[in-house]
Formats: sequence, C-alpha cells, structure tokens
Amino acid sequence: MNKEVTEKLSRPYNPKEIENKIYKIWENSGFFNPDNLPNSGKPFTIIMPPPNANGRLHAGHALFITLEDIMIRYKRMCGFKTLWAPGADHAGFETQIVYEKELEKEGRSRFNMDPKDLYTEILDFTLKNKSVMENDVRSLGASCDWSREKFTLDEDVVLETQKTFKKMFGDGLVYRGSRIINWCTKHQTSLSEVETEFIEKLDALYYIKYGPFTIATARPETKFGDKYVVMHPEDPRYKEYANGDKLEVDWINGKIEATVIKDEAIDMEFGTGVMTITPWHDEVDYKLAEKYNLEKEQIIDWQGKLLPIAGEFAGMKIKEARPKIVEKLKELGLLIKVEENYKHNVKVCYKCETPIEPQIKDQWFVKMEPLAKEAVKAVEAGKITFIPDNSRKIFLYWMNNPIDWNISRQIVWGIPIPAKVCDACHTGVPDLENKTDKCEKCGQEMRQDTDTFDTWFSSGQWPYLVLGYPDSSDFKNFYSTDVMETGRDLIFKWVPRMVFFGLYRTGQVPFHTVYMHGLVNDAKGQKMSKSKGNVISPLTLTEKYGTDALRMSLIVGNTPGTDLSLSEEKVNAYKKFANKIWNASRFVIENTEPRVTLGDENQKIMEEFNALKKDITLDMENYRFYMASEKIYHYFWHTFADVIIEKSKKDASLKPLLRPLLEQQLKLLHPFMPFITEEVWSLLGHDSLLMIEKWPE
Repeated sequence: MNKEVTEKLSRPYNPKEIENKIYKIWENSGFFNPDNLPNSGKPFTIIMPPPNANGRLHAGHALFITLEDIMIRYKRMCGFKTLWAPGADHAGFETQIVYEKELEKEGRSRFNMDPKDLYTEILDFTLKNKSVMENDVRSLGASCDWSREKFTLDEDVVLETQKTFKKMFGDGLVYRGSRIINWCTKHQTSLSEVETEFIEKLDALYYIKYGPFTIATARPETKFGDKYVVMHPEDPRYKEYANGDKLEVDWINGKIEATVIKDEAIDMEFGTGVMTITPWHDEVDYKLAEKYNLEKEQIIDWQGKLLPIAGEFAGMKIKEARPKIVEKLKELGLLIKVEENYKHNVKVCYKCETPIEPQIKDQWFVKMEPLAKEAVKAVEAGKITFIPDNSRKIFLYWMNNPIDWNISRQIVWGIPIPAKVCDACHTGVPDLENKTDKCEKCGQEMRQDTDTFDTWFSSGQWPYLVLGYPDSSDFKNFYSTDVMETGRDLIFKWVPRMVFFGLYRTGQVPFHTVYMHGLVNDAKGQKMSKSKGNVISPLTLTEKYGTDALRMSLIVGNTPGTDLSLSEEKVNAYKKFANKIWNASRFVIENTEPRVTLGDENQKIMEEFNALKKDITLDMENYRFYMASEKIYHYFWHTFADVIIEKSKKDASLKPLLRPLLEQQLKLLHPFMPFITEEVWSLLGHDSLLMIEKWPE
C-alpha cells in the first residue's frame, strides 16, 4: 500500500474533500456521454424532468435526481448505452411570479414595464439562476450527459413547439374562441385547470328573494345581471312554471324581467332547488347559457372590480363591495336569511391562492378528446407501465374525462403563440410567416397575438424535443425513451401531455415506464413551505453530511408514489454508514493482498453473498430501489463489517475473502452512494472507474 493511500485512509472520511474531485473525474472521463461508453449495448434513455431555472434545488429535486441517477448508474454498469439527458425549464408563469417578487422588492411592477424590457430582465435573471441550478444538480452526483443539455427556450425547441401548434390547427385540434376561463386577478392571466386548486373555505350563504323564488348564493356581488331563473323540470315545487315563462321581479337596482329555464343540471337538494345564473362568472351557468343561447354580461372586471352594471358599487373590489351589497339587499327587503359558516370549496390560483374569477375571454384551446383517446388506447394496449400501478387508474380517469385545454397565457415570459387574431369575430390563425393581415371571416384587420403558450404546451413535448426531433440521430437512436421518473402530483398535469403529444407528433409513446415518486415532507410529515419555516434544503444537508448520506436517506424505505418524511437525523444516520464503509475499507486495504485465491472454507459465505446479489439485481430490475438499498446497507454493516471482518481478526483464513467481498459490495452500493464507493475503489488500486465496472452477476 503506497504512502498516499495510507495517508488518505488514516484520516476520517470527509465528503467535502472528495465529492467535487470525484465529480470532475467522472465528467472529464466522458462516460456520461453514451457515445464514449466501452462495450455499450442497447440504449437506455431517461429524459430529466427539467428543473425550473429560477432558483436553487429543493428536496423534491434531490429525490428525483437520486432516483434517476440510480437507474442510469445501474444500467450503465449492466452494459447499456445509457443516456440521461438534462435540461432546464423556463417555467413560464412560475418564473414570472418569482421575478415579480424581485420587482416588488425594488418598488417596481411588471404592469408599468415595456414587455420587451421585462422579457430581457427575466431572461438575464433566469440564465443566472440556470447556471446555479445546474451546479446544484452536479453536486447531487447526477451522471447526466451535459453535452446534450437543453433549455425550453432554445431556438430549435421554440420553433418545433410553434410547428406543433400550426400542425394542430391544421388538423382541427386547436381553435380560438370566446369561452369561460380561469382568471387570476392578481397575476392578470388566464390559467388552465391544472394551474388551479380547490381550498375549503367558510363563508356566509345568503338567501335572497327573487320574485316568487328564494335563491341561495355565496357571491351576491355577481348577481346584478341575473335575469334567468333555473329549476329542475321534475321539481314538484315549481311545476306551475314553464320553460320560457317571463316574470317581473324586484331586484338590486330596480325591476327586471326574468326568464324561467328548466334544466336537469339543477340539484333539487341544494338550497331551494332554484338558482339564478351569472353566465360570465360561473362555469355551470356559462354552460347553461350556451345550451339555451342566453345573454352573457360581465359584472366584474379583469382587476376584480365591479363594473357600472353594479350601480353605486361600481369600481369597488369584491371584498369591499360584498357587505355593502348585502346591506342594500336587506334594506330592499330582499335578504331572507344568512347562513353563517357555509363550508364550500373555492377554486384558487395555485401560486397565490387568490380566488379564481371566471371570465369569458378569447383564447386558444386544444381539443382534448381526440388526443386523450389515443393516450388511453396506448396505455390500455400495455405500451406504458405505471409504477405504482394505481397511477395508471388516475391517468386513465383524467384521459377519459377530458376538458378542452386553454393554452393562452397573458404573460411575456414564455414561447410566443405564433398567430394573428381577430378581435371582431373571436378567431385567429397561425402566422409563422407573419403574412396574415385581414380576417377571412369578417374582413377586419387582424393583430399579432401577444400571448404566450402555457408552459405545459412546450414541456409536454419535452421527450422528443430534447432528442432533436425529427431528424437527429439522437431521436432515431434513443426514442422512445425507457423511463419517465417524476412526482406523483404530475400524473394529471405533465404525464398525459407528454403521452398524447408524443403519440401525435412521433406516432410512438414517449416512454415505456412511468415511475412516480411521492412528495418530500418534513420530519413530521408536513408539506414543506417557507411560511411554515420547515423547508429543508438538500444542499445544506449535503454540505453537513455528504451527498451519499442524503441519497440513502431519500431512497431506503421510500416506496414509489408514497410521500417521504425527511429528517436531519435520518441523513446523519447514513453519514454514520458512510463512515462505516470508510473504516471497514481501511481495514480491508491494510490487511489483505490485491489478488488471492479463495479457499473452500470461504465458499459458503460467497454463496450466501451471491444469493444476495441476485436478490438485489431482481429488485433493481423491478424498480424496487427502496428494497435493494436497504438489503445492501444491512449486509455491509451487520454481516460484512460486524461479523465477517470481526471474525477475520481472529481467523486468518477469512482474510482472503475480504477484498473480493468488499469490491462486490462497492459495485452494489455504487448507484446509491457513488462518491464514497468510487473513492474507495480507487484506493483499492483500480485504474478504471467504478462507474463503468460490470454489475455483479
């Protein structure tokens, strides 16, 4: 054993000393690139879910990077031509929100900025953060091919995304129309269904006299334009009224003529079984208005303020106006009663929790039904496997109940929608060449659409765009990909879009296996949030305990799709395991020769270990990383270190066994704890890198 090795082993294991060094060795070797791998076999491809390029990595990023790196390192050692393609997401709406907070600190607002200036500032901000984020990915040991790194705003990605839009329009899968959408009054943009959430709220429920009827509403501020009263055709309480009957009723701002509508959509059990409708500001009401060709009138503007139809309340915000409107209803004798603490679900913006204000707006929509049908066919034909299996049911539920997708966003940060639009007749056409000037339908001048794509429109195409679709050799060699590993919360957001876009553009599924991980919560199982002060930074933990320790704490016992409770104590426990590996390796190196022949007396131990190897390999093949990691952990600590090494101190016949047994275990541990295993491998005197050694059979 040379002096340098002796010197290194004499010191306690210190991750800080080796991790940067080891990663540079890996990166410089060129073996992250599948084209440089020795004796590589068939391709194995993972497309990295691109982290948002707007900040540091969080614990969820650490989990997905660890899982995907385990898959890639394992398959690389099994002789596959492994490609793990990294990327970064411009993350449209989310990044613009992050930057808006920066502007607020400076006393500025995006609403007072030139759109081009705002875009340039966000681009500079994003590119700086992108570089930081990529270094964070490196620090977690990700053995991805940086030479193939892509950004969702790369020129070729933008162009191909826009081509998809044009093709879909030509195929009748994209249309522009005036429809009800989700509007965030704070961020001044429309949102898709997957960008909204429901939160449970306690509000007052107001019972209001509407002619001979009593209606119940939690939103009296929307009722100024209500001139249609709806009831179930089979409700015996209202059998005297016929569809289309006209009634004169006293209302908030005087007498109005109301029209009776009878429809099965009404829930006879809710309230009084009668309701008035506000088609501009409620999705159910909008559908009824479309069904019966009823008038629609805007009551609340885009900033969340009441319009002139509200009379003396015009210009007021909803929160300010509501109690005053209720007081007026009371004065008019129209308020019958108030039910306090009415529990109901309120749709909110998923980023700021501002209540969504439904509005009717001209937007671009994707017809989801034909695309969803193809996705369902592919999954039911077994072309995609889901881990865990219940994710498949969730996927199919969403694809069997499709809702047309609003892809227009009123933000500057994103991929521009390449179209001209006609405000007069609510239509539009793709305009990649910028040649369309007059509307073919009405002859009016068209204008360039200033909206950008919903970020899921580009990220949904990510698997084939990363690989240079349609003409690159990478696309031909590595598509369809093998695994899409992502968070369980994206089973109805991102995963379906990747599936149907992949089928639509390439004719193939984008991946064959979907592996869903759960959320990473704090030690008490609570969701991490800045407001709770319980956010655990993965980079803080790796700095303190080492990357290998964090990786093991994220994997051992963590079943697919299940939320994980992460504690510093757990990470510290695996730091102790890293120390155990270091100390056991030092003993082996100091007390054994590099090449020895095993005696018959050691065959039983090797046979038991060989059985363990096969068991672990089976787990790895079936994505049971939580089991494989635990098995090798327990064997190394409790069998190899605590029993075999201890016995060898008294029984010299066991010593020839130690080095080959250690080397085999390092290979099994490498996908999980790549840094310490690579370092020990080199200290054992190997010139080749452990990362390309053959997986033990």
